[in-house]
Amino acid sequence: MLIWGAYIFLIIIFLALDLGVLNKKDHVIRSKEASIWTALWFTVAMSFSGVVYWLFSSGIIDNPTGLTPGDAVLKYITGYLIELSLSIDNVFVIAVIFSAFAIPPIYQHRVLFWGILGAIVFRAFMILFGVALINKFEWIIYVFGIFLLYTAFKMLRTGNSDFNPKDSFVFKQIKKIYPITTVINGHNFFLRKMGLTVATPLFVALVIIEITDVMFALDSIPAILAITADPFIVFSSNIMAILGLRSMYFLVSRMLANFRFIHYSLVVILAFVGFKMIFSHYVTIPEWISLTVIVVSLLSGVVASLLIPQKEEVTEDN
Repeated sequence: MLIWGAYIFLIIIFLALDLGVLNKKDHVIRSKEASIWTALWFTVAMSFSGVVYWLFSSGIIDNPTGLTPGDAVLKYITGYLIELSLSIDNVFVIAVIFSAFAIPPIYQHRVLFWGILGAIVFRAFMILFGVALINKFEWIIYVFGIFLLYTAFKMLRTGNSDFNPKDSFVFKQIKKIYPITTVINGHNFFLRKMGLTVATPLFVALVIIEITDVMFALDSIPAILAITADPFIVFSSNIMAILGLRSMYFLVSRMLANFRFIHYSLVVILAFVGFKMIFSHYVTIPEWISLTVIVVSLLSGVVASLLIPQKEEVTEDN
């Protein structure tokens, strides 16, 4: 519990420095700043693999699945890369939400900060619940595997292009429960209007981002559980990826149109992990193979996007 407490305390320090010191003043996150922070968070996440090795080699943390220090590091890195790659779809949806509610770029970081904070809490409960299910009912891994295959198939057929936040069930329920204004007054989530407290578009965007993140977690958490059922590795790899999601959003969201084949890379990753879960009791896939599949899939999507020219729509003059 001391290790868990220290890790959570470290996350709280990161978040406090982020909003309370480094980003205390609202400003537009430019590509250069976003790339620096993305590289920094990636470096922190990769460096934490050294901490994972130390924890498992010294035996000061519970090791319910009997991992060697080397295997623990490989599983942590694989889990982190899976979560990071699946976050690309999350970035797309966040961009659509901000556009739908006309959230000014200067306030987007604050909305994402509170969104990430909520995501950490929700995912902690989901991870503990998922690990408990796998440890108690081994057959549940087949359910997770089939769910991931279904998600991959659905992603392949539909994509995210048809997502409209204002048509979502969540937005309609918010309008029924709480009065909403279209006015944006600074970074405030609520305003006083005609004697009533009303929610601003920033609050509406925040709630929808939280709900959609929970939906994405239904894919990403089972995917990490296919790599390992060790609760600390699942939690730490997931949270490290989430912490870097904000800077990655400001970097990747501006380039999504250029990397149109990344979507298929995510389909391949989800399908691979789904099959791995289904056949986990019959075939043991080395961790380096999983890591290779993830990296090659992502690189293939990037390279294909850069090398294959986009077809231009032909319009006929009337």
